Formats: sequence, structure tokens, C-alpha cells
Amino acid sequence: MSNDPLLQPYQLKHLTLRNRIIVTSHEPAYPEDGMPKERYRAYTVERAKGGVALTMTAGSAAVSRDSPPVFNNLLAYKDEIVPWIREMTDAVHEEGAAIMIQLTHLGRRTRWDKGDWLPVVAPSHHREPAHRAFPKKIEDWDIERIIQEFADAAERMKAGGMDGVELEAYGHLIDQFSSPLTNELDGPYGGSLDNRLRFCLDVFRAIRKRVGDDFILGVRYTADECLPGGTGKAEGLEISRRLKESGLIDYLNVIRGHIDTDAGLTDVIPVQGMASAPHLDFAGEIRAATDFPTFHAAKIQDVATARHAIASGKVDMIGMTRAHMTDPHIVRKIMEKREDDIRPCVGANYCLDRIYQGGLAFCIHNAATGREATMPHVVEKAPVRRKVVIVGAGPAGLEAARVAAERGHEVVVFEAANDPGGQVRLTAQSERRREMISIIDWRMSQCEKLGVVFHFNTWAEADTIAAENPDVVIIATGGLPHTEVLSRGNELVVSAWDIISGDVKPGTNVLIFDDAGDHTGLQAAEFLARAGAKVEIMTPDRSFAPEVMAMNLVPYMRSLQTLDVTFTVTYRLEAAERSGNRIVAHVGSDYGGVERQRVVDQLVINHGTIPLDELYFELKPFSTNLGEISHDQLLSGQPQSVIRNGEGKYQLFRIGDAVAARNTHAAIYDGLRIAKDI
Repeated sequence: MSNDPLLQPYQLKHLTLRNRIIVTSHEPAYPEDGMPKERYRAYTVERAKGGVALTMTAGSAAVSRDSPPVFNNLLAYKDEIVPWIREMTDAVHEEGAAIMIQLTHLGRRTRWDKGDWLPVVAPSHHREPAHRAFPKKIEDWDIERIIQEFADAAERMKAGGMDGVELEAYGHLIDQFSSPLTNELDGPYGGSLDNRLRFCLDVFRAIRKRVGDDFILGVRYTADECLPGGTGKAEGLEISRRLKESGLIDYLNVIRGHIDTDAGLTDVIPVQGMASAPHLDFAGEIRAATDFPTFHAAKIQDVATARHAIASGKVDMIGMTRAHMTDPHIVRKIMEKREDDIRPCVGANYCLDRIYQGGLAFCIHNAATGREATMPHVVEKAPVRRKVVIVGAGPAGLEAARVAAERGHEVVVFEAANDPGGQVRLTAQSERRREMISIIDWRMSQCEKLGVVFHFNTWAEADTIAAENPDVVIIATGGLPHTEVLSRGNELVVSAWDIISGDVKPGTNVLIFDDAGDHTGLQAAEFLARAGAKVEIMTPDRSFAPEVMAMNLVPYMRSLQTLDVTFTVTYRLEAAERSGNRIVAHVGSDYGGVERQRVVDQLVINHGTIPLDELYFELKPFSTNLGEISHDQLLSGQPQSVIRNGEGKYQLFRIGDAVAARNTHAAIYDGLRIAKDI
């Protein structure tokens, strides 16, 4: 038996959990028609294979038709979900893990124009800022119906083999009843704390009556909304005690904060640049006050923090949810004393931000997550060893090098710079984004263990490549800033890269034209504003920085608004000219009829990158495939076999921004899916 606190079993009622690490409920938006089909099942089972004690699915599954998901969630109100749930639970149990599901009624945290276009219901008419729907004030027959729909859904989940059900309270309908900010009902469900808690307890009573005692029930709730007039810490402690004393539930899953705004949500689920484990001590206070099984998760991204949470007795089970999106095999690596091999969560929050914009959840630097049916988390050896030469040690090149080396190939990497990292090293110049460098550091560590040979400060040319006598050449040279976007005056601009890197001194009155809409424009704005510049960010889009997405935008806005940065949307920088020691910027609009000017001393452009592809085109005539990639073979996971030049000496591939300006995830995905089949 290990003496590692994280590896100790835990007895939760009748259920023995094999260790202290859980994946808390979250919705990766993988359902198909509201059902957990192949993608969802494969994703969930992979975490069970990796050794986690308990995986919780859905964040959250809808129990009622008037709780339509605002992104792609499971539909627990449909009978047809039961066999799909059974397939998933059976597969998880076969791997030795327990599995639960989270159920909810969203209340006002949804929209009336989703699903069946039914009115949103809540215990008041107050609109939630995040989803903007004005709710119907809930009636008695609504309450009776929804309580029964919770019980119906829980019964379906038990029939599907789940070990238990967790109710999602915070921000959702249950919390809307319990919070004095959102409950304007008269008794019996409004007014006093007893009345405001009645809905939650009535739901649990109905569920317990339906599923019996041999089924785990828990609740994820806020014990402090951190809002004036809301549920405060003292009342939250009392709620915690009453939940325990009800005898209806088996554990508490504690969070702190509110999620009705982007800023509130980001404080509950912190992103990179924010404090790690900010609510752990608070969860420990709840545990101490109630002496009741307590779970918690909120930016517990590393094993040391998780181990402290358990060893110190702050909680009984610790959630490492986003960390398991990055590496589903954390527990197995702990058991094998390979903690250094754990792929680190960098807090980029690409996973959550994507679902809030209607996409599937993907990890920024594990392209196999969510693609378990087609992409490997563990790379298998190739039948024949080959020599692979890679040019570029950014995220695409390093992923290709790591995967090719895992395949057993001889791998050589050429990099023109002193250090690896490419654009990731640049973005990590910002204090808030310094965690991004772990994407590079982890790959370098893995490559060194696997014997990859690196040549830094080396500008690879065609002769350099030929001298290596390679079987496969992968060009991952990235791109350079594209600033030639004006009709005239392009010589007067600098790139956002120039500002972030420190290669160009900040001006004092600066206009940033940002139509790439990614982190780079906002990072440049923050560098400039902190240096004392007056800064305006201009975009032709309806909103600025759409590629940054909601939760990552929050820390930028807190900084940039404090620094009095101006944001201007729907205007386009068209031309520039010198006027003495100033620059006159000519501004128009895609909507037409606008001619304006700005007089500044610095123009900064953020317009993505142009591929650095000269070497690729120089090598192309000497390759067997002339650079061609078979999309059919790429997407079906088959080795590339295109032959267009029988006299060619090697296969040639191009990945990442050397193809076109995209993002870090796309670059890493390119590297994985090319190299895994070499």
C-alpha cells in the first residue's frame, strides 16, 4: 500500500473510491442529439483508464424541457438516454472507477429561444446578465412539475448504472431559490432561509424516495456568493449544516462565488494568471464546520496542491478536472512515480471558453482530448524506424518531434532561435500568460528523455536537410507578423510582436488596429498602457478580441479598463501618413459612409502571420509526395502514402503556422496527427 495521501481509498457510504482524485462534473459539449454517444463515452472512459477514482459527467444534464441547454448538453429528460448511459457506465466500471452524473434545471440561466421555445422560469423576474433572458416568475404548478422531473431524471440515471447523482445548485434554479438576490417569492418557497431552502430539499426528498438509499446523492453549491445582498459566508455555513442535517445527501461539493456574469464565472473557475486553488481554504472551513464528506475543485492544476488538499484534511476528495482534460492519466503516473511526465494544465481555458461559444471542449495542448476515438493519448511504436527531420521548435514542431520519437524514430530538430517555443515563448512574456511556457517545457523534457537531437541557432537550408539523409521532413517554421494591410503608409506601422518582445519602444499615444482578434492585440495593449501610453484598440468587427473568448477576456478587461484603454468597434484603419513627428491615421468603416482621422505617434498592427515557407517550397521538388497530404488518410488515421515523384528522396509535410495563421491548439493537432502515423 502506498502512503501517498492521494492514493488512499475513501469510503463514501456504500461506495469505495479507489483514491482521492475525482473529475468533477463538466460538460465538454460532446453529446450527439443530447445523448452520450461514442465521442462522449471514449472521453469519459479514458479518464477511468487513467486511474481516477470517480468521474462525474455532464455539467449539467437537463431534467426539463423548459431548461434548454445553452450549449450541447445531455438531455436527462429523455427516456432514450438510458441505454447510452448504460454503455458508458459499464465501460467506466470495467476500468475500476465510479461514475456519477450532474443534473440540473437551469432556471434563468438559459434562453427562451433555445430548444422548444418555452418561457424561462425563476423565482423572480430578474434577468441573468450572462444569458439575458427575462424569466417568468415560477408558479406552484411549475415547482411541483420540476421536482418530479428531477426525480424522473435521477431514476433514469440509476437505471443507466450510475453510482449516484449530483445536483448542480450554484447559479442554477436551486441556487436561484436559495439566494435572497434572486428569490422574490412569498412562502412556502420564499422569504426565510427555511423557505428558500425548501425547493432544494424537496427535490432531494423526491429523488431519494425514487432511487432508495443505495445511491449516492450530492450537491454542488456555493456557500458564499460574494455578492452584496446575496448568500454570504455565515448563511452559507448554515446552509451547509442544514444540508448535512437533512439526512438526504451523502456529500457536499463546495464552490465560492457567482456565475451570472463572465467576471463572476472566471472568479469561480480561475484561468491562467489568477491564483491557484483560491477557494480551497474556504472549502476546508466548510469541512471543519460540518464534519461531513466534502469535495472541491477550482484550479487544482498540479499534484502537489491536490496532495496538500487531502493531507491537510481540507477536503475528502479533490477535483482535478481541467488537469484531466490535459492529461487523463495523472493517477496512473502518480502510481508509477512518473509525476514529471504529467502533461501540465496551463490554465489557458481553451476548453471552457470554446463551449461557451458553441464549440466542443478541447485542451489547448492535448489534441487527443475529445478525440479519443481517433487520436492516441499513448503513442505506439512504429513497425519500422525512420529518420525524421523537423525544422522549427515551436509548438507544432515540438509536438511532431515528441510523437515521432515516441514512435521510436530517430528525430533531429533544427531551430533558428536560441530557445524553443516560437510564438508561445513570445506570448509567455506577459506575466498573466507565463504558464503557457509549460507547453514548451514539457515537450522539451519529453523529447530529451526520448533522445531527440536539437540544433539551436541554426538556420536550416536545403543542403542542411539533405545532409541528414532523412526519410521524412516536417516544416514547422511558423510565420511572421503580417502588417502590410493599409492602402498606403505600411512603412509607418509596427507589429504587436514588436511591442510584446520589446524590440520597439512604446509610443505615448498609440492606435492598435486589431482584426486578428486574438491574445496578441490585447497583450500589446497592456504592455503599452503599463508603459504609460494612451491606447486605443480599433477593430472592424462588431466586438473586439473574439478569438480570446469570454473567460480569458476577464483578466484583460480588469487590467485594461483600469489603465483607461479605449475600445472602438466597427471601424477599419485604411491608410496612414507622416505629419511632422506624428502619424495621421485614416479610418473608415465596412458599413460605408465614414471618413475619420486619428493623430497618434505609433500605429500597431495585429493581423495574424504570413507563413515562413521558403524552405518548404525549396524542398518540395525533391520530395516523394511533392508536399501533398491525403486528407482521407489523415482523417482516417492511416499513414501517408502519396507518391507524386518517384525520384523523390523523402516525404515532406508542412504544419502549424507554416501553412496558415491559426492557433496553438491547431499547431499541436497538426503535429500529432501527422507524426502518429509515420
